[in-house]
Amino acid sequence: MKKALLLATLMLGVAEAERVYRVKAGDTLWSVAQSHGTTVQSVLALNGLANATIRVGEVLRLPGTTVTSPREIPATPPAASAVFQRGQAAYYGGRRDHRTPMTAAHLTLPFGTWVRVTHARTGRSVMVMINDRGPFGIRSRVIDLSTSAARVLGMQSEGVAPVTLTVMSRP
Repeated sequence: MKKALLLATLMLGVAEAERVYRVKAGDTLWSVAQSHGTTVQSVLALNGLANATIRVGEVLRLPGTTVTSPREIPATPPAASAVFQRGQAAYYGGRRDHRTPMTAAHLTLPFGTWVRVTHARTGRSVMVMINDRGPFGIRSRVIDLSTSAARVLGMQSEGVAPVTLTVMSRP
């Protein structure tokens, strides 16, 4: 009897650890994974999907996780990702976006591109969405970050910090 109760408790714990999400218009697999603190690969594997194509209304199973926000995603980029650009980052008020406070300005990347910005000295990183153009005037600056993103990187007291950019997904 005790074994059965223990087994039922364990099963209930596992069931609670798994969550579901109904895909909305404008969602990408990357944005769903990021907002739920997991990876695209784990969502693909858990749902038995062969590619990253999702449809509005589809219900996705999501793994349980202790990650609660994009700033807690580990700094190590996936093995397939390569550094896109190196240079200096500055921060500004940022252009507001209803999808995330973690936004940035870049001169050439398409709007809606998700980029991992890694502070070269500390190794801290943050995922930002490109939704503005800039920086202008200083060639060494490759990205302007929103205040929220700069706070996560710990660069507010520096003002300008050395960074690497890794493109994680394009629109």
